[in-house]
Formats: sequence, C-alpha cells, structure tokens
Amino acid sequence: MNRKFAIFMALSGLAFALAVAFPSQALAAPARALITRAINNNDRVVLMPNTHPHANTANDRGAVADTLAMDHMQLLLKRPAEREAALLRYMDDLNNKASPNYHKWLTAKEFGERYGLAQSDIDAVARWLSSQGFRVNGVYPNRILIDFSGNAGQVRTAFNAEIHYIDVGGVRHTANMRDPQVPAALAPAVQGIVSLNDFNPRPQISKKFTFTDNQGRTFRAVVPADLATIYNLNPLFTGGTSGQGQTIAAIEDTDVISTADFNAFRAKFGLSAGFPSGNLTQVHPSGPTNCAPPGVNGDDVEAQLDAQWASAAAPNASIILASCANTRTTFGGLIAFNNLVNGASTPPVISVSYGLCETFNTETRNLAFNSAYQQAAAEGVSVFVSSGDEDASSCDRASAATHGIGVSGLASTPYNVAVGGTDYGDVFAHAAATYWSSSNTATYGSALSYIPEIPWNNSCASELIALFVTGSPVAYGSTGFCNTSFGKNFLTTSGGSGGPSGCATGKPKTLGVVGGTCKGYPKPSWQTGVTGIPSDGVRDLPDVSLFAANGVWSHYFVFCYSNATFGGVPCGADPADWAGAGGTSFSAPIWGGFLALVNQVHGPQGNPNPVLYSLAAGGYGGGGVANCNSSNGTSQNAGCIFHDVTLGDIIPNCTGTVNCYRPSGKNGVLSRSNSSYQPAWKTTTGYDLATGIGTVNVTNLVNSGSWN
Repeated sequence: MNRKFAIFMALSGLAFALAVAFPSQALAAPARALITRAINNNDRVVLMPNTHPHANTANDRGAVADTLAMDHMQLLLKRPAEREAALLRYMDDLNNKASPNYHKWLTAKEFGERYGLAQSDIDAVARWLSSQGFRVNGVYPNRILIDFSGNAGQVRTAFNAEIHYIDVGGVRHTANMRDPQVPAALAPAVQGIVSLNDFNPRPQISKKFTFTDNQGRTFRAVVPADLATIYNLNPLFTGGTSGQGQTIAAIEDTDVISTADFNAFRAKFGLSAGFPSGNLTQVHPSGPTNCAPPGVNGDDVEAQLDAQWASAAAPNASIILASCANTRTTFGGLIAFNNLVNGASTPPVISVSYGLCETFNTETRNLAFNSAYQQAAAEGVSVFVSSGDEDASSCDRASAATHGIGVSGLASTPYNVAVGGTDYGDVFAHAAATYWSSSNTATYGSALSYIPEIPWNNSCASELIALFVTGSPVAYGSTGFCNTSFGKNFLTTSGGSGGPSGCATGKPKTLGVVGGTCKGYPKPSWQTGVTGIPSDGVRDLPDVSLFAANGVWSHYFVFCYSNATFGGVPCGADPADWAGAGGTSFSAPIWGGFLALVNQVHGPQGNPNPVLYSLAAGGYGGGGVANCNSSNGTSQNAGCIFHDVTLGDIIPNCTGTVNCYRPSGKNGVLSRSNSSYQPAWKTTTGYDLATGIGTVNVTNLVNSGSWN
C-alpha cells in the first residue's frame, strides 16, 4: 500500500473514531453557503419585526436629518438550519451527564467555527453593507453578528426604513417607522437589525415605598448579615466558601463615579474585614471597537446596588461592572454583554438587572438577547436576569396595568435564570418579633432565622394587602379595596414579575399587547418535573425568586449611593439613613453571587436551570412540599434546598379592557378573563408564575451533589 495513502487512511480512521466518540467536539464541517445568487437591490424582503410600538402616527414628529449618525448597529445573522439543529443538540449535551460533551464548554472562537455562518456569506453581507456606504466595524467571533455604522440617510436607502423623531410622554426618541428590508438574495443569511431605535431596557429598581398610614410602622432595612442569616450563607462562609477566585460581571449602560460607595458598603457591614479578597473593577469591554465609556448617568444607582449586593452574596469574589454607552440604535448593556462573551476571558457569572417587556422589546432584539445568552451558556457562563418589577404586567411600570399580561424579553429566553421577587410575611402573620431582634449586631444584622416569604406585590389588587387592611381579599368591584379611599394609596404595578412568554417572536396587533402574530418561546426541556408548572407549551417565568421588596410590608434593601446629582444621599454613620430600595435588580445579582459559591466548589455550570429544576423536583416530591413550605418559617425541614412560597400573588390593579376584570368601579384587577376573576398570578404548591420554584437555602444548594 502507498505509504502516504496508508497514513492518510489511519488519520482518517482516527478522525472518524473521534467523531463517533465525541460527535460535537469533532471538527465541524464547513458551513453550507446560504447566499447563492446575485444581489438585486430592487428585489427585497422584509426582515423580522423590530419597529417599536411607540413608532406610530400619533407620536411621529417627522424625519431626522439624513446626516444623523447611526453608530454601532448590529446585524444578527441566521445560521444554516443544520447548524442550528446541531447547536441545540449540543446545548442539551452540555447538561447531560451521560453525554461525552457534558460541561465541554466552548470558546467564542470555537462557537463561531462550529455554529457560525460560512465565510462566503459573511463576506457577501459585509460587502453589501459597504456598498451602501456603511462602515463595517467588525464581525464578532461567534460569526452571527456584524457591527456597522452609518447615518439615517444610508439606513433609509439601504433598508427602506426611515428614521423619525418620536415623542412619548414629552420625551424625544428616534426610531424606524417600519420594519427594515434587505435584498432577497441576502435574506437566507440575515435575521434582522437588532434595533433601530433608542427605546432601551430600563433598570429594575424600585424606590422605597412610602405612604402615610398613622400606624407607626417599624421599617427593617435588610443588610448583608440579614441575607446571610435568612438564606443560610453563614455555614459556607465559616467553612471557607465565600467566592474566592470567582468573578461576577454586572451588565450596565453607565459608569460609577468611583469605587468609594462600594468600599463604604463593604466596610460598614463587615465585608472588608471578614472577606478581604472582594473587590470591584469597572471595565468597558471593547469588541469591534464599539464600546464607548458611557459616563455617569442616572443608571449608576443600578450599577452601585448590583455591585454591592453581588458582593454581599459572595463577599470574597471579584465584581466587574461591564458597561458601554447606549447608541441611537443599540442598548449599551447588550454591546457590553456581547463583547464579554466574545472576548478572550469570559466571567463565569453574569447578572443583568435591566428589562423591557417582549412586545416593546420587539422580535429582533428579543432574539438578540436569546442568541447572546445561548452563546454564554455554551461557554459555561451562568446568566441571571431580573424578571421585572411590574407584577404580572411587565409592559406597565405605572399606576395601573393597561397592556395586559406580559413578561420581560430580557428574562424570557431559555438560556438565562429569570429571578423574581419576594417579600417577608412576618408582618402579615403578626409575627415580626419571632423573626427580628429588637437590636442589631455589630454588622447591623437583626434577622434571627429564615423568615416566611410571600410574593413582592405593592398593589391594592394584592389579596394579602386587601385582606390585611379590610378583612376581605376582594380588591375589585365598587366596594373592593382598589376602589376605596385608602386602597388608592396602593394603585401601582410595582411587584416581582412573572408569567408565560407570549411575544418573543411575531408582532402584536395592538400597541404593547400580546396578540397578532405573537408567540412565546417554546417550553424548555428542563422546565418540567415540578408540581405546578403550567402545561402551556411556553417558557414560564420566573425560575427562582429572592427578597426584592421596597417597603410595602416594612422591609427593603439598604445600600450606599452618594451621587447627589441623581438623588443619592450621604453614606454616613447610621446606615438607616442610607439609600433604600427594592426590585429584582437586587435579587438577580444576589442569585449570581449564590452561583459563584456553587462554582467555587463545583466549577462553572453554564445554564444552571436544569439542575435547579431537578433539585426542586426532588425536594418537592414525596411530601417535600409540606416540609419545605416557606410559610412554616423556622419549623420547615432543615434539609430543604428551596422554600416553596405558597401564600400571596403578583396581581396588579388595572384599567381598560385587556386582561382586566372590572365588574364595577374605576379600578379592576389583572385577570386572564375580562368577565370573571381569574387572577394573574397566584402562588401554588411547587412551581408558580409568581415565584417560580421559590427561594433558597444556599448552603444546601451548594452542598448538593447534583452539580457534579
């Protein structure tokens, strides 16, 4: 036999054997080209929806100048169907202990080589963009995202999408008035332009709740020592698991003035002395040279609380604030996220405390977050996202729900952990003295044990608030709590969000309302096994929850925010005088800190949802629900990993005709039916759309053998 041929056959046999043993780890075959015919600019197709609902005739204030800069637009590409299918199989393999690909994390380069587009397609799209006058800033290593810049005139000519000024509530925005188009020859390789508007996601922080009730309430500011007591962190800290060697990145669209507030928080609450490795770094991760420093803006309050409370959960970990400036077309947080996961070194935990409901986020941007989180999970990164602060009506941060049931498009993907919000139920149960000391420790802690939890809900539609105040849980109708003089103090949609994904793809018929061609993400394979999970065929939120309240039941978070320009206060000697707030902005980075503790013991986990749901299925089976019921407080089983929240709801008050039960009176309550009371959403045994699988005993979570 010819020697060269023999060597070739031996190597081929080895390659085949490796491909059989490690099918997704074998070198991927070159991607099939999708662009196969000449580009004709007169033969066009419309891309997936990315027109913001507020870009309508009523809000239109005319076209912008052609010269208006449109910097760092992102073109999301479409991989071949067979590569998409292979990627989905690989994502399943990553969490399958029987697979040879279990926890075989990829680099960004490997991800692009195996699951990106053919180079010929990327080149063809880039050449066409250049021919239209755009500057192609770069192609991401994932090979499905192109960053490019130009001006409004070029956008109008190339994509047949005119950019106008839009006025909403006296605030001026810029946005495309219709969905963009591309030549039909490019369409097989292009999903869409991520965004052509500046309606960006917003921080999920809620200011401290205040009203006059003449009852002399005692407010309890939750501090790091309380967190450690309530969620059982102290055994881990004592045993040496406190985040050493771990990194948590918080995604932002702002800088902070300095690390002084972070350092003051850690010093005041004993974290600096007890856990000296904890630190904060501010970075601007630059991908295709598209990350401009955003400067300090009002969102810096979000950055401060993210950093401080992630550090409270994992006090020896390194915290990174990763931020980029917003452009007229792209959310700076999305730029920062994509640049991180496409960089040389990716943090194993990322927290995102921003949100925007699926219908307002639009299909293309929804799928852009889905794509980014998917890549992160493939690289072993765990992504925690705030579920929202608008109860079951994520499209309404207002005094009443008017757009019906909805969830955040930043939290509803299958590749992130959606973190909801709870409150403490001690006041409702008239048992505050059982769970809180009348004095503070040296680090200002006063919690005595785990405290029963209820969903965070500030609305008069909350059955618990109505019952506590009036003796009846009825909030609707002319005599219901929401239509009383005192109940009107609670007209708000403020509360932890949850519900079914309803408009991840498609386009609503009515502004901001799920309907039209809207569809939710399909239910992930791992969202199963737990009593209470709806048989609705779609991704449900939240996955887990944590305390996130802002004071309606007298509990809120304290943190150091001294930037007086945007409402900060001095961080003086008494932390009771510091800034106070709530929101799932807190619960997401805290859960990120919890996962950092898991990683310290067990290594990176990627998307941890398969393990979380598996643990909940085991814990809530065979009588575990009763033993792990949050309402049991200190008497629940010490071995529980999750606390099953079974009392309360996230029902907001509403007006109008969308998902609003209003038999009489001005104010109704959010309901799946307009004609009967089918509230959205109440707690149930096991999983529910108010709190997911519940809150957590962190020591038991970390010590579980299911992570290995």
